[in-house]
Amino acid sequence: MLSLKDLTRSFGSKVAVSNVSIEIVPGSFVGIIGRSGAGKSTLLRMINRLVDPSAGSITFNDINVTALRGKALREWRSRSAMIFQQFNLAPRLDVLTNVLVGMTNEVPQLRRLLRVYWRDERMGAAALLDELGLLDRALERAERLSGGEQQRVAIARALLQNPQLILADEPIASLDPQNAMIVMDTLRRINRERGITVICNLHSLEIARSYADRIVGLNAGRLVFDGPVAALTPAAVTEVYGRSSETEDQSTAIAA
Repeated sequence: MLSLKDLTRSFGSKVAVSNVSIEIVPGSFVGIIGRSGAGKSTLLRMINRLVDPSAGSITFNDINVTALRGKALREWRSRSAMIFQQFNLAPRLDVLTNVLVGMTNEVPQLRRLLRVYWRDERMGAAALLDELGLLDRALERAERLSGGEQQRVAIARALLQNPQLILADEPIASLDPQNAMIVMDTLRRINRERGITVICNLHSLEIARSYADRIVGLNAGRLVFDGPVAALTPAAVTEVYGRSSETEDQSTAIAA
């Protein structure tokens, strides 16, 4: 169980996330929605501890995530793998090596710097690329892949960490509709077949409705909706996004 209690983050006088409290059961697929600047990315980064909370707490089962430091924090970041909008790959390195970067916690620093990986480590990375339909691109530079392919490489890298959570921060924002669907299908399959909890920030309301089994809505850093997709009524959508015209724009964004 992932539990956020009164989670708050301020940047100077600006409050990005304000007193958010939610609990997420294992195996969930949670879509976080809201307008730009609503606090979605800050919330995910606090869970992974890339950003420290100003107040409140994060716990995962019996672990006080908020208090983690050093090695324990690095281990938590492996268990709660991040996927970013811009992929965060090394463009000049081959695809296989980019995936192997996911073994940061298991591989000693000197071997990482020299890019020395044992055969079983390479085989594990190759198996993930095969699962995601990218094995034939394993030795190509990452920069030669399409955006959708690069995002699937990032997903393979995350899976190599053996995570219990995948935190996807706008994973399809820079992709065309076809590649966006491939990436979202991949995340849903991982969630269902591997039982990995997925928490995914999304701009598109329609995508959130199609893939998530639970929706969390933020408005100006505040939690304004938390429930199943079926409970996301027009009134609730307006509470998240504001005026009805803006709501309609969000609903049809994926069709653009």
